[in-house]
Formats: sequence, structure tokens, C-alpha cells
Amino acid sequence: MSNTLWLIVPAAGQGKRMGATKPKQYLALGEQPILAHTLSRLYAAFPTAHLVLCLDNDDCWFSSAWVPFANWQRVSGGAERMDSVLNALKSITAQQDDVVIVHDVARPCVTSADLLALLHAANEHPSGALLAMPVADTMKRANAEQLSTATESRDGLWHALTPQGFRYALLRQALEHAVDHQRVVTDEASAVEALGEAPRLVSGRRDNLKITHPDDLALAAAIMASQAAQGSGTSL
Repeated sequence: MSNTLWLIVPAAGQGKRMGATKPKQYLALGEQPILAHTLSRLYAAFPTAHLVLCLDNDDCWFSSAWVPFANWQRVSGGAERMDSVLNALKSITAQQDDVVIVHDVARPCVTSADLLALLHAANEHPSGALLAMPVADTMKRANAEQLSTATESRDGLWHALTPQGFRYALLRQALEHAVDHQRVVTDEASAVEALGEAPRLVSGRRDNLKITHPDDLALAAAIMASQAAQGSGTSL
């Protein structure tokens, strides 16, 4: 088991696809911004963890009042998600075998049960683990004109979610390898896979929504209300 659990939350993005006047992590979801809900979910599962929050240096929206963790620090976000995570890894005094969990700030609907399942798998599997869900829809291959040219088998295909968890030394090696080879990776698992590792897929709930487009806000609010009624999440 790891000595210290580290949580990294990249939150330096601008969320331009939302078409809003501020970064999407600060848009209201009920009475709190998305960021506050996400941190609350993480805290409910891991109250003694050390949080590393990656924020843009010019961020004028953030308030420390939204951070429930006693142990936390702010680091500079980078141009890409991987740069933010690597900045965070370089800023902490972690042991080589400490588990580091990375979670999207725009996924405020993740449940404690999924978070704890991910941590267990990351502790047990040397290549780390990620929340994911098997592809259920028919998959189409499109050409440059967005015309459907083929139907792909969905056998063995999964949607990658977050959080994703890895040993500190492995994750840092993977991201530094990506930087050295000028590869932009969109999630930590793909960087680890590039080293020849095979992270474990942990089947997660389908309501672990990533807020990306404007209509996702209403959907997230409905999900969180349903979770609160079922006792599987916190209320708005």
C-alpha cells in the first residue's frame, strides 16, 4: 500500500467549447461551481489525501474556500493537460511507490464507490488502473467528409474515464518519456501504455459525465440529483 495518496486535478483549461465567459470549471452547477463539486467528491472518498491543484497562473476565478482538503497545494498549469500533471509530479515529495490519482476537474459526478474501486486496483496492479466503461454503441469509421465508411467491431473497446491511478515513479517516467518524444497524450494511461505497460480497466458507472458542452450542465445536475436520491453521491 502507498504511504501517501496524492490527488492531481488539472484545472488550467479554458473550456472554450462551452462558449462561456469564464473557464468551465467555474460555471455554476446548482449553488457551487463545477470545481467545488469535483473536489467535494474526491474528499468524500479520500479525506486524508494530499491534493495538488493545477491552475493557470492568471486564474482570477479560483477561491481556496472551495478546497475541503487539509493538505493541498497549488501548482502552475501547463499548455497541455500532460504538462500540468508533470508540473504537479515535479512539485511533490512523493515516494516512488506512492499512488497518484489524476482526475478531470470537469467530472463532478464520480461516486465514492468508483473512486475506492480505482484506488484498490491501482494499489494492486503494478501498471496502474483507470476507470473505464465498455463501448455499448455501434462504432462507425468516418472519412474526411464525415461520411460513414465502415462499421467497426466494438469487441474489446472501452471508453476511458477518470480518475486514473499509477505509482509515482511509473507515471512520472511515462510523462517524461512522452515529452522527450514530443508526443501529446490526452490521458495518463496512454503515456503509460507507450512504455509497454498495460493498466487495468476498472468498470465504472456510466453517469461519470465529463462536462464539455453547454447542455452537459443540465445533464450533470440531473445526474447529481438522482445520485443524491439514491444515496450514491452528494447533493447539489
